[in-house]
Amino acid sequence: MRDVSVDPESRGGLPPTVNGTVVTVGTFDGVHLGHQAILKEIEQRAKSRHLHSVLLTFDRHPLSVVRPDDAPHRLTTPNEKKEILAQFGLDYVAFLPFTRALARHTPEQYVREVLVRRLQARELVIGYDHGFGRSRSGDFRTLQVLGHRFGFDVDVVAEVIVQGAVVSSTRIRSLLLDGRTEEASRALGRPYSLRGTVVQGMGRGHSLGFPTANLVPTGDQKLIPRDGIYAVRASLRTEIRDGLLHLGPRPTFPGSPPSMELYLLDFERQIYGEEVQVEFRSRLRDVRPFASASELVEQMDRDREMALAFFKNPGLAR
Repeated sequence: MRDVSVDPESRGGLPPTVNGTVVTVGTFDGVHLGHQAILKEIEQRAKSRHLHSVLLTFDRHPLSVVRPDDAPHRLTTPNEKKEILAQFGLDYVAFLPFTRALARHTPEQYVREVLVRRLQARELVIGYDHGFGRSRSGDFRTLQVLGHRFGFDVDVVAEVIVQGAVVSSTRIRSLLLDGRTEEASRALGRPYSLRGTVVQGMGRGHSLGFPTANLVPTGDQKLIPRDGIYAVRASLRTEIRDGLLHLGPRPTFPGSPPSMELYLLDFERQIYGEEVQVEFRSRLRDVRPFASASELVEQMDRDREMALAFFKNPGLAR
């Protein structure tokens, strides 16, 4: 997979050796199972037609430009999206800077300048709910008309259903904000994750017998799931460990700010300054206050046992 920059306002595009592509277009936030079905489709179609497969995606969510107050938090940062996409057999991923000028393009301008001139589209494969152009005024029928004019075919990939619901980035965000991380992970096709840098904390966890790593999330506008205590799997620089994540307020200690604290099972090494990727495996309980530090420790012991039981048999989490 090769990254290319595509900007209708300047020069750029695919290498001159490329002669015809099968393209799909979209924000692809999360690269969930619905997105993956489209990616597999363009790979197969490109191979059968001896063309190159291309994903055209954006450097930011379009709403962050046209309606910033309505822009959602990201399921995947740009770097995370690149890492996930690298697992597929795409020939090219084209990142299009989404600007106000681009948002004003009519459907015909967008197709002519980007899909045809920059990406040499011979076939376009889109999701069932695809909209494009100024105010998303273009749809499948618009593309059929423009495809006939500019010489490319248009096909639609049907929605993917998981547990009776259509998979979408919007639904996955809603599940995560409700703490339903296991359902979100099933729709994503992998555990939801975020990354954070380990910073010095107050040392309270160590004094309670549960030394924790305080995390500061990395990645602008990354979605943080609902507050709670989670069973997680953490990827460190040299190893992978199971653990617990406290996400949210610390009501047992009045005046303490909300935190993201990672407790790793059977782990003692200092990891200050390291970046850790945390996968959310199961939400164990709400954050709640305790009358004393000793009561909190008793609950943390129970949390630890629940996490151990979960990782021993994920099907019997609680």
